[in-house]
Amino acid sequence: MDLNQLNSAFTLFLSLLVEAIPFLILGVLFSGLLLFFVDERKLIKVLPKNPLLGAFAGSCVGFLFPVCECGNVPVARRLLMQGAPAPVAIGFLLAAPTINPIVFWSTWIAFRDQPEIVFLRVGLSLAIATIIGWVFSAQADLRPLLQPAVARAMPVPREPKESQAESGVSPLLQSGTFLLGQIGQPIRIDTTELQASMVAAATMRKPLPDRLYLLLENTVQELRELGGVLILGSAIAALIQVFVPREVVLGLGQGPVTSIIAMMLMAGLVSICSTVDSFFALSFASAFTSGSLLAFLVFGPMIDLKGLGLMLSIFQARAVIYLFALAAQLTFLFTLFINLHVS
Repeated sequence: MDLNQLNSAFTLFLSLLVEAIPFLILGVLFSGLLLFFVDERKLIKVLPKNPLLGAFAGSCVGFLFPVCECGNVPVARRLLMQGAPAPVAIGFLLAAPTINPIVFWSTWIAFRDQPEIVFLRVGLSLAIATIIGWVFSAQADLRPLLQPAVARAMPVPREPKESQAESGVSPLLQSGTFLLGQIGQPIRIDTTELQASMVAAATMRKPLPDRLYLLLENTVQELRELGGVLILGSAIAALIQVFVPREVVLGLGQGPVTSIIAMMLMAGLVSICSTVDSFFALSFASAFTSGSLLAFLVFGPMIDLKGLGLMLSIFQARAVIYLFALAAQLTFLFTLFINLHVS
């Protein structure tokens, strides 16, 4: 380890931070806007309840929130804390860095001579994010897979009516807060849900200057939490880029299988922002297959070292491993099909 390598690593570290921090700030601001200016009850009402449709809708929300893989994490976390279905939040988390107009435009500029790369990138990202969001819908209660702070902030799911009926205990003898229904039937309201509803209503009634002040406080708090993780991930990515010879990775990029693996490894290690990664991929277009270029453009924005670190602010480590494994397998299979079909 010589001084030149350390200087190169530090330069790369700073470049990653300079590239990522504006988009992290943008994502945190969108997160705060959702909290203080969007009524969460109205937001949840318009979200599809069907797991597959919910995952698809969440994957498409990136067109409304143009954030990269640094900015999508705070927005996804806020969606979960507001009670959005897990498929919606996970679909957004994985697809938003690619399914947005800024990335579409930059990819078109880079690959305007290969428009199929542009549309395949969007299509594959949308398909993979939707599938993974739908898979996670099998987890009825996502809270065991979340970090404690996020899990505590989520609305508590209501107990099924069947379980209350089978218990044989009158609802009025059960603990909790109740309202009287239309035909004299008591309606139970979970305390956490009631408090969340009251806080949301109180926030919506606050004057604009107070909400702007709360937005500023929330932005500073989330930047402190997520910024530290971003710095750590950027440092790891910079060290790997400098101390792992690029020839080791590029030497694998000759065949239809090894080229995909090499570019997926490259995507995870270099951690380039999705708004500019298409220009990086373009430099390998003459030496690598179309499928491997797509693997880089699809897998990198979903899963890279910076993103993995930021995801740990939402999910437990095992959930991040699930996301990584599913995204890697689906990306490999789809892009391998493209390589074999083209060849």
